[in-house]
Amino acid sequence: MRLTVAASWVESPLKAFVDDGRVRLAILLHSSGQVLGQFGFARSVDVMTACALAAATAASSAELGRLIDGRPFNAMHYVGVTQQIFLAPVPIEGGKLVLLAVFDEDSSLGLVQLFFQEFCATVKAIAPAASAGEPALDADFERELNRNLAVMFGRA
Repeated sequence: MRLTVAASWVESPLKAFVDDGRVRLAILLHSSGQVLGQFGFARSVDVMTACALAAATAASSAELGRLIDGRPFNAMHYVGVTQQIFLAPVPIEGGKLVLLAVFDEDSSLGLVQLFFQEFCATVKAIAPAASAGEPALDADFERELNRNLAVMFGRA
């Protein structure tokens, strides 16, 4: 599987995280759901779906944490039968990104968390600062979102 990036600065830290953490799938995205880089997905529709779901899950878990504990939940971990999911915010100057990682028995939560800390430090050092003046969404975001939702729910 190939590593694909939309922003060149993402390539090196994402590749290191994937290799060192021994994850099968990984996506780094804006909290809005826009992908910055991905590894392991065979189809773009899967990447788009995973980004939408990861962004929604990160946002809802942060709000749930605020309601329950007065502060957002940080990272989430889900254990499935054969695979596990790790979803966590990646702080950058002026904002945050989200990392979704899927791993199996070739890795462990401790290993993923260890290399996630290194990933966050690297990304924070090299990521361009989030700018309030930049548009958060592409001009055709709504059209693309509607098309992707139609595909996802079988209405395309």
